[in-house]
Formats: sequence, C-alpha cells, structure tokens
Amino acid sequence: MPRTRRTEARSQGRQPSTPAPTTGERPNPGYYATHALDRAFKANLARFTAGITPAGLASVYFEWLAHLMLSPGKQMELGEKFLRKTTRFAQYAGRAARDPQCPTCIEPLSQDRRFSDEAWQRWPYNLIHQSFLLTQQWWHNATTDVDGLSPERERVVNFIARQMLDRYSPSNSPWLNPEITATTLATGGRNLYDGWQNFLEDWERAMAGRPPVGVEGFRVGENLGVTPGKVVYRNRLIELIQYEPATKQVYAEPVLIMPAWIMKYYILDLAPDKSLVEYLVNQGHTVFMISWRNPGSEERDLGMEEYRRLGPMAALDAVCAITGRDKVHGVGYCLGGTLLSIVAAAMARDDDQRLASVTTFATQVDFTEAGELTLFIGESQVAYLENMMWDQGYLDGYQMAGAFQILRSNDLIWSRIVHDYLLGRRRPMNELMAWNADLTRMPFRMHSEYLRKLFLNNDLASGRYQVDNRPVAVQDIRAPIFAVGTTADHVAPWKSAYKIHLLTDADEVTFLLTNGGHNAGIVSEPGHPRRRFKVRTQRAREPFIDPDSWEQSTPEQEGSWWPTWQRWLVERSSGLVDPPGMGNRTYPPIADAPGSYVLEP
Repeated sequence: MPRTRRTEARSQGRQPSTPAPTTGERPNPGYYATHALDRAFKANLARFTAGITPAGLASVYFEWLAHLMLSPGKQMELGEKFLRKTTRFAQYAGRAARDPQCPTCIEPLSQDRRFSDEAWQRWPYNLIHQSFLLTQQWWHNATTDVDGLSPERERVVNFIARQMLDRYSPSNSPWLNPEITATTLATGGRNLYDGWQNFLEDWERAMAGRPPVGVEGFRVGENLGVTPGKVVYRNRLIELIQYEPATKQVYAEPVLIMPAWIMKYYILDLAPDKSLVEYLVNQGHTVFMISWRNPGSEERDLGMEEYRRLGPMAALDAVCAITGRDKVHGVGYCLGGTLLSIVAAAMARDDDQRLASVTTFATQVDFTEAGELTLFIGESQVAYLENMMWDQGYLDGYQMAGAFQILRSNDLIWSRIVHDYLLGRRRPMNELMAWNADLTRMPFRMHSEYLRKLFLNNDLASGRYQVDNRPVAVQDIRAPIFAVGTTADHVAPWKSAYKIHLLTDADEVTFLLTNGGHNAGIVSEPGHPRRRFKVRTQRAREPFIDPDSWEQSTPEQEGSWWPTWQRWLVERSSGLVDPPGMGNRTYPPIADAPGSYVLEP
C-alpha cells in the first residue's frame, strides 16, 4: 500500500497556535503578582463550576444571540414553528379530552425514557409532557442552523439549551411527575422522608470524601480484581501485574494491556465471570496488566513522555524479558489506546518490531470529531482547567466525574435525583458502579499536554506529535490492528474511533462495533444479556468504506464480542508453548495481585 494513501484526510488537523509577540520590555514588577491573583481566583472558581469556564459558555451564548438577531429569516422561521407547534398541541389536547388513547403529537427520542411510564399518558400529565417535548424540539430548532454560527459553537449552545431544559423537565418535579405523586399518596409521604435521608447521607459522604453508599461491599482483591497474579515490576508510575496461567500450555505471544490512567485497571478484571483478564487466561493467553499509580501533587510535572517511557515501554521490556518472546500483543483502552498508538508509531519509526498486533478499545487517535466531550475543550476551557490544575497539581477525579455526568445528565444526574431522592429508592450497587466510584487523578503537566497536543492541535493525527524530539505518524504502524467502538460512547464516539482506517497503512484493520457505552460496551462477557456486535476486516488496497455504509452493510451478530477478538489473537499467534515462569531473576515477583498502587486513594 503506498505511504501517501489518504494524506488529505490526515492533513485536516489544526495548526498549532503561535505565541503572542512580545515587546522585549521587562514585565512590570506587579505583573507576576496580578497573574498569580488571576490564577488563584479562577482555580477557586473552578471548584464551584465543575471545571467548566463561565466565560467560555457566556461567549458562546452571546455569539449565538448576536447571529440570531442578525437573521430575520431565521426569526420568522422560529415564529412560524412556534405557531404550528401551538396549533398541533391545541388539536392534540382536544382529541385527548375525547379519547385518552389517541396518538400523541410528538414522540420522545429513543434514548429518552423519562416519560415511558403509562401514567404519563393520562390527563393532565399527557398534556404536560407533550408540551415539554414540543418546547424542547423548538429550542433545538432555535439553536441549530443559525447563519454565521460555526458548527462547533452551534453544538455548544445546543448543548447548553438541552442542559437547561433537562433541569426543568416535568419529570424532575414532584408535583408534575405522576410516578412521584402516586408513590407519595400510596406511602403517605414516606418516599419523600426516605429520599431526604438518602440525600443527607450522600451529602455527608461527599463532604467527608467517602465513597457512595454500597461501595463498602466491593473491595479490590476480595471480590474485585481477583484473578491470581503477581506484581513483577514497579516504578514511580506503574506496577506491572503478570497473571498466573490457567492452562497447561499458552499461546506464545503474551498480551500486554494498557488501561487508561483516568481509570483503575480492574475494570478489565472486574469480578469472576465478568473479567476480560480471567477470560483471556482461561483461553490460554499469558496476560500482563499495567496498574497506574494515582498521582498526587508531587507528580504534577509528569508529562506524556514520562507516561510513555515509564508506562508501556518499561512494561514491554519486562514482558519480553520474563517470557523470552520477542513479540507481544499490545492492548490499549481509552487513553491507554491513544498512548499505545503513540508507542506503536514511535516503535515503527525506530524499526522496533516487538508488537505482534495492536488492539484498541474505545480509543481516539484523531480528535477532530471527538463528540460532546469537545464541548469542554477549547482555548478558554483548557486555560481555565490549567489554572485549576496549577493550583492543586492535578485534575481531581471528582472534577472529571462531574464533566462526564453532565454529558449524560438525564441518566446520571436527574434520573438519580428522581429515583433516590423523590421516589426514595436506592439503586443497588454493582461491580461496575463500584469501580466507577473509585476515582483517579491526572497530573497537571500530562493533562495539559494531552488537551493541547491531542485535543486542541490534533498533533498525533496530523503527524506533528513528537517522541524523542522527532515526529511520529500513525501511518507507519504495520502491525495488524483490531479497534473496538461502542454505539453509545459519549467519550470516544465510534465514528471517531473508526477514523483509524484513514490514519494507518497497516496491512489489515479489523473494526468491531458493539452496543453499549464507553465502559459497559467493553465489559461484555459471554452470557451477558442483550449484547450484539458487528465486525469487518479491511485489508491493504481495499477501498475505504465510510462509517455509515459500514454500519448498514455489516451483518449483526448476537452475543459477546470477546470470543471474536480472542480468535483474532489466536490467528496472529505462533502456536502453543509451555507457560513462562512468574517473573524471573531480573523481574522477581514483588507482591500478589492486585498490588499496592490500585489501592492508593
């Protein structure tokens, strides 16, 4: 395949911003003091705004309003839509008064389950929720297709409007939600009392920095992350876990898994029968796992290069030395997959051929279409986050969790308020929820470099990202690639992950799309109900298939995708051998899995 393939698609990244010119004069004596005051003020403000800059949101809102005021045609269109929706609603109200079973005038989106209860179809709740949905639709029209507003700014203002509407949805109101009203009457208000107690308990735990209710029943090393293994290597950033073999013989090439440092590794070793590690070991693979340290203020100056060098590169040296093999299957999840792509590109550039294959889970390499997460990533937002991280030396897990919750506010915020506080019912804790509550941090320097080099400048996809002071290109990767995307991913949208087809000249790229979200779609063990996926391999010199055509033409399969990927690994392995020892003289076992880093708060 020619190396110039799809270069046009790779050249779409933004150019790095140039520094502002200076006058050559020495700064005023008060310059540093005033800038320190600005940073301190914004750092403290960020704690009350979940790390989201008010200035950035305000600028987007006023830009939208200005363009709308300069668009009389759009205003006329919105006025016409308002009249038509009002007429449609009045007609529906008349029909519903005669026939409560008549068709509604608007249906909620498929993922909107707020009004699924049958009680919403009875008067007056049918009129209440239909009016809200029509209003929601009108605001969508008002914040899209405004002449002069860029697509990026349009997405932000549309997102803000959705958040405001979700906040004031009738489903969140105890006197407008029929489920809450019926429960209150049936229990004599006991649900509100129980909900108040739930709120107080959650508030107390949050203020004390304690985990949510129910997490106490899940402990790493007891019922989470329990696949037997040994820590065989440790440095200031990682522990490397080698898992004990479960078969008499194993496939020759070991598997090295690099989870994201934004998460604790044991999501891939969640619990017995829900563990990807356990599944691979039982199928005859030698598995190694990187367990990242949870950084504090003292690690504030660790950057992307330290994460590459002390993480996968150090782990790769250890894996090859312990197993005696010169080929390893590399696996990366989320940010770990992005780092694996950087590592694989640098290794290809330097003719380091130790990667037998590259597998990425829910991973982006090109960040130009990174979904709703990009709503929080602009120059204003990054500078605001840098002020907050500069003050404390890291980005706190609670601040990251707040941003992710806002992306799915209906599912993660408002539905919880309704269920736990207004209906007074605790949702039972499960393994994935317990893992999600085990928060992590990211060092100031690393996260700043990640946001600027990858999100803002898109350096990796554009061939500008540097390793050892030389640029690397994903195009250089020749090892077979297996990329997994998930249909409901708000962090790494599958169409963004699919762009790996445009960025590499590997001999083959296998892309698998599974249902579920960023986490639940990956933790998809055999036997998991309602799981399905699509998979297809594109080989060298075959024409590119756009993601929509790929989705329509690729047949769907039922069940977990794990066996499909495992067979793919087997086909790219060189046969069965005796299992390697647990560590060796150079890398002796240090401790039992799960190690100590994963237990650090």
